[in-house]
Amino acid sequence: MLGKRIITAIIGALATVFLVHYGQSVFALAALIFTLLAWREFCNMMSNSEINGARLLGAIAIILIWGTAWLGNFQETIAVLVVATFIIMAKVILTNASFTLRDAIYTIFGIVYIGLSFAHLVLLRFTDCSFEIKTAMGLLQSGEVFFWVAIIGTWASDTFAFFVGSWLGKHKLAPLISPGKTWEGLAGGVAGSIIAVIVIGNLCNLNLYNSACAGLLIGIVAPLGDLIESAIKRSAGVKDSSNLLPGHGGILDRFDSIMFTVPIVYYYIITFGIS
Repeated sequence: MLGKRIITAIIGALATVFLVHYGQSVFALAALIFTLLAWREFCNMMSNSEINGARLLGAIAIILIWGTAWLGNFQETIAVLVVATFIIMAKVILTNASFTLRDAIYTIFGIVYIGLSFAHLVLLRFTDCSFEIKTAMGLLQSGEVFFWVAIIGTWASDTFAFFVGSWLGKHKLAPLISPGKTWEGLAGGVAGSIIAVIVIGNLCNLNLYNSACAGLLIGIVAPLGDLIESAIKRSAGVKDSSNLLPGHGGILDRFDSIMFTVPIVYYYIITFGIS
């Protein structure tokens, strides 16, 4: 199991480096594929709880949300969400015997939780593409730098939280959802993400204060994303969202924290800047 986990992690890391740096439209397409796989996992988990999600309608809405992000017309995303909500609620009226209000609510939640979150992968990566940042690795597009801030900050948060929690953890954070998480681990994760983002910021000539603030936000929201996915899995009675990634579970298992940290970094950057 450990060997599979390490091999999958290495392949994933190399693929991520390639897609983020060279991918362009391939990166955007990969983000869409991951989103649709995550949507499939979500629907499968909900079916374990006898929730009949509108799979096709949800997939169409997710593709449209991805399209608005890729085309840079993210303000149109609200229109997509509103229209999708109307259609899904109409489905309740027209087919109530097979599609209930409960099914509709979970479908709408899934579209927002997965479609909207994953769309920010594209939004963040292609932020200010015309602007380049001088880094220790040479000139990089600003969106690439910002994307790595979110990814490495999240990785550091998860890693520090695990080790600090294992060594010092005594006070449970959310025992009914994830018994292994502790407040000490949370503090370690926050510290780790701040340190990691400051280091990245130093290598990429980013503002120290903004780097520290971004690291703080990542450290706070990363465990929130993890806990929400844990709550969904617990509700569905499953250990992993799927077995797609050997040793790592499914797409949602690997992206649960990133689904929260990427949007928070994106909105911090467009509001306050970081360079």
